[in-house]
Amino acid sequence: MTDYVVGDLQGCLDPLLMLLDRVQFEPTTDRLIAAGDLINRGPQSLETLRFCMDLGSAFKTVLGNHDLHLLAIAHGIRKPTPKDTLNEILNASDRDELISWLQQQPLLLSVDQYTIVHAGIPPNWTLSTAQTLAAEVEQVLKSDQAQSYFQGMYGDQPDQWSESLSGPARWRLITNYLTRMRYCTASGQLELQAKTAPDQQAAELTAQFAPWFSHPSRRTADDKIIFGHWAALEGRHLGNNLFPLDTGYVWGGAMRLMNLSSGDYTEQQAPS
Repeated sequence: MTDYVVGDLQGCLDPLLMLLDRVQFEPTTDRLIAAGDLINRGPQSLETLRFCMDLGSAFKTVLGNHDLHLLAIAHGIRKPTPKDTLNEILNASDRDELISWLQQQPLLLSVDQYTIVHAGIPPNWTLSTAQTLAAEVEQVLKSDQAQSYFQGMYGDQPDQWSESLSGPARWRLITNYLTRMRYCTASGQLELQAKTAPDQQAAELTAQFAPWFSHPSRRTADDKIIFGHWAALEGRHLGNNLFPLDTGYVWGGAMRLMNLSSGDYTEQQAPS
């Protein structure tokens, strides 16, 4: 069996199918794993979600911020924005099945020697801490507290981890770290507005804010982390143990697939 991990799909099914054909993916023996953001912005959100769900045990994913946004809309907490491409899912005959399936997915996965997460792990957390706190939110999503979770999910505060946090504020910060983070301080204080690449760092960011993975004191530096979310990185090499898979297909870049056995990347370029 070969495990393949793909970056943000964002409702772009056709390039995924091309990639799977190129690597001769066989769902009876291989497994596809996604780094989150299965849907939204692209033209095939419904088809993408159905395809992934229909793969059954041959598919795994972590939740991304766009996936959680869909769930919040489905729970009546938000309305779609003009940029969202989610109406086909929301109006689908199998909507409830799709939403229920998506809500059961984790925020973090451990596969062999790799950890897969949508955005990253803050520098002040160990891998064990990240796993424990991800599991905490996953249990909330599967419980009768899910509605309270979605009601409190949106927002940038609190922006600094404390074990004393509780309830929706605690869940929101854990979620923001794992699904929205790009820049933070060495102590894990989040800055959630800047989306540019580090070499184009926004002027409003003070020197203490840096990419989450770049802090010398990061406690997961020896752990192999696969992540998506940050298309502006363009999949560039970031150093040992870091595997950025969001190469921005929906924005005209490529879709990246990683073979976990070999470490090789296969990419499908968006049409020009």
